Amino acid sequence: MSLPPKEASKTTREICGLAPIIPVLVVENAAHARPLAEALVAGGLPVLEVTLRTAAALDVISEMAKVKGGHVGAGTLITAEDVRAAKAAGATFGVSPGATDALLAACEEEDLPLLPGAATASEAMQLLARGYDMLKFFPAEASGGAPALKAIGAPLPQITFCPTGGVTPDNATSYLSLPNVICAGGSWVAPKDMVERGDWAGIETLTREAAALRR
Repeated sequence: MSLPPKEASKTTREICGLAPIIPVLVVENAAHARPLAEALVAGGLPVLEVTLRTAAALDVISEMAKVKGGHVGAGTLITAEDVRAAKAAGATFGVSPGATDALLAACEEEDLPLLPGAATASEAMQLLARGYDMLKFFPAEASGGAPALKAIGAPLPQITFCPTGGVTPDNATSYLSLPNVICAGGSWVAPKDMVERGDWAGIETLTREAAALRR
């Protein structure tokens, strides 16, 4: 089977619309996966991006995929091998820092909806030409922040974004207030020290605060 880009973007837009913030997670220990996912979902952020930056990442995806109410995606997809491994682990969508023809083709072939990254108008236009109109704006702050994304949106109103990279509780609303932003990705809701000591109640509190941010 093959997933058309327009259908992929429709699916990722629906997923992104479930909450204002997508937690971007770097998890070292698979034993933390389920309680972390349960805290995030209970706090009101059901869409989880597990980055493929640790040896445990695929096991983390598999465990988090078992949590009721969660939508678990694989972040930092770079290669076709990443796509296949993420899909096999139970990821229901993928996220990439950028986009290559090989990566896009792999996601389409594996029926894995992709949120591809773009940092410039040209990159966004190239993805739009292929059929993708729900994109990740990355790295958001380093690429000019909310003012840059607002400027890109003026000539490209048909594209919507999930800005990620440097998004914090202090600047999140500047992104979420833009008409071309569906949600934002952030890592602050699951700080490494809180995860390592198993402070799931504290993480749930941070999650509730993030879930209350207005779009």
